[in-house]
Amino acid sequence: MKILISDKLQEEGVKIFQENGFEVVKNFKITNDELKEEIGNYDGIVIRSRTKLTAEVLERAKSLKVIGRAGVGLDNVDKKKAAELNIEVLNTPEAPSVSVAELALGLMFTLARHISNADRTMHCGEWNKSQYLGYTLKGKKLGLIGFGNIAKQLAKKALALEMEVGVYSRFSKGPKAIEEAKNIGCKLYSSIGELLQDAQIISLHLPATPQTENTINETNLKLMKKNSIVINTARGSLIDEKALLKALANEEIGGAALDVYRKEPLKDMELCNFKGNLILTPHIGAQTIETQVHAATKIAEKMSDFLKKL
Repeated sequence: MKILISDKLQEEGVKIFQENGFEVVKNFKITNDELKEEIGNYDGIVIRSRTKLTAEVLERAKSLKVIGRAGVGLDNVDKKKAAELNIEVLNTPEAPSVSVAELALGLMFTLARHISNADRTMHCGEWNKSQYLGYTLKGKKLGLIGFGNIAKQLAKKALALEMEVGVYSRFSKGPKAIEEAKNIGCKLYSSIGELLQDAQIISLHLPATPQTENTINETNLKLMKKNSIVINTARGSLIDEKALLKALANEEIGGAALDVYRKEPLKDMELCNFKGNLILTPHIGAQTIETQVHAATKIAEKMSDFLKKL
């Protein structure tokens, strides 16, 4: 059986495929047009976020049995078409939990203490000590919207910092997630509005679906405290970016940090040029050595196990 790896994958994962007897073809720069021509030659494909497996591409995948996403999000895969064609779709939601939670925590510290702005102005020869009066995280309430693997990791870290943690978990995985939140000491909220009004820091942990689009919109931004901050390390569609910029410009909220965007790579110069308390990072939540290796090995193991059972 042949496996195409169309996005960069660590060699630890490639080795697992080879040890299981699969022929591996690596083409990290394959275009969508090229993929349409070639995908029919493969039994499995490994992707990250660059490759888009649209219905048009999958229609050409006559031999494809399994799609492996080395990561969490599957919004670049037409799951409905894959199901119609009886193609299994696998991912590794467990892999980036710690690294994304650590990034979200780092962004919290950066916003609360104005680290990014202070660093930038120091490099310009300025000494603006009095402008950067921040606040401690101890005692502050972190509001988590969603309670999957990453949110759980972040909750534990926040509680260790003596923060309070609130959770709105309608989109989480049922009663088990709610019970886990309660067991580690989180307060549960029955609505997003209630959570937004109560928390000083909001962190988003939802998948990209029609139901979750614009979870943070103009209406919900007006519910937040004047000095509150919002962090998005999940999916770009969760935030109405124009409404966020307006709220920041009008000082209706205290700051924001985005690692994900509606269109990536980010080309929205309005976001890039904003001078207020806004931190932008280029979707680096899972960009740690440990996470990349973990995602590569886990997806290779899952795909190998699936294909060997056929």
